[in-house]
Amino acid sequence: MQGKHPLVLTRLPLDADWLAEMAGRYCFLPWTEADEAARAGARAVLTNGSTGLSAAELAALPALELVASFGAGYENIDLRAAAARNVRVCHAPDTNSQVVADHALALMLALARGIPALDRGVKAGRWESLRAPRPGLRGKTLGIVGLGNIGHRLAELAGAVGMRVAYLRHRTAPAGAYAPYETAIALAAASDVLALTCPGGPGTHHLVNAQVLHALGPRGLLVNVARGSVVDTAALVQALARGDIAGAALDVLETEPEVPLPMRAMDHVILTPHLAGRSPETRIAQHEALARNLDGWFRQGTPAHPVAA
Repeated sequence: MQGKHPLVLTRLPLDADWLAEMAGRYCFLPWTEADEAARAGARAVLTNGSTGLSAAELAALPALELVASFGAGYENIDLRAAAARNVRVCHAPDTNSQVVADHALALMLALARGIPALDRGVKAGRWESLRAPRPGLRGKTLGIVGLGNIGHRLAELAGAVGMRVAYLRHRTAPAGAYAPYETAIALAAASDVLALTCPGGPGTHHLVNAQVLHALGPRGLLVNVARGSVVDTAALVQALARGDIAGAALDVLETEPEVPLPMRAMDHVILTPHLAGRSPETRIAQHEALARNLDGWFRQGTPAHPVAA
């Protein structure tokens, strides 16, 4: 099946043109099509942070050498199990940071200005009744949970529209003019908009809970372009229903692709289908990062973008 080329099992689709370019170096096989022999001979697996690779799945791949995440996230790849097997893990950092930050800003503006609901109302013939003032973002405070590549780019965009920026300190030095806060509750209380750009995983699970939402307050907005697991969904639905916060714009959901039924009827909720990081440009960048990781490992013994154990 694989001949002389390393066999790579893929847990997500790859572009046909890129696969054709790489055909002379690797043999790619969809995870769902891999039989016992393929799993026994697979030397690499392509996945992403959401899909991951569990300890049990790792154990079923005796020849595995490399796990490559197609994006920056790797929260559901069992790093401890990989390390115990001397399997290297790599990812594609900073390939989609700008477009995710752009999407977050678009969600913030659309939520603050009520764009989706206004669009629906105007199309339904309610022009005059909808012309009430809507808040802007200039002069407001954006609280960022996750001041990494995406968070820094979002902070720059927020500054360009006249917002102040605060952030949740997390093992990092103070970030210039941005105001650090030690807890999510304190950051939410100081913010008009709370934006989540942090990694998923156990360390951030339900970081935004009922107490944080209460601190954000009845004029506060929540924007999540991180992972759905960062937000306690039941607490968020309750906060939205009671008016504890003014609205939420979510690219990710804890239950995705299922949408909690109450959210479907809420005009103060904007939902997009986990595509903040998707664009033609980022797709190209992620394929290029994957090629560098595969070539780095199989030609030089070190992936280009390793994940620290």
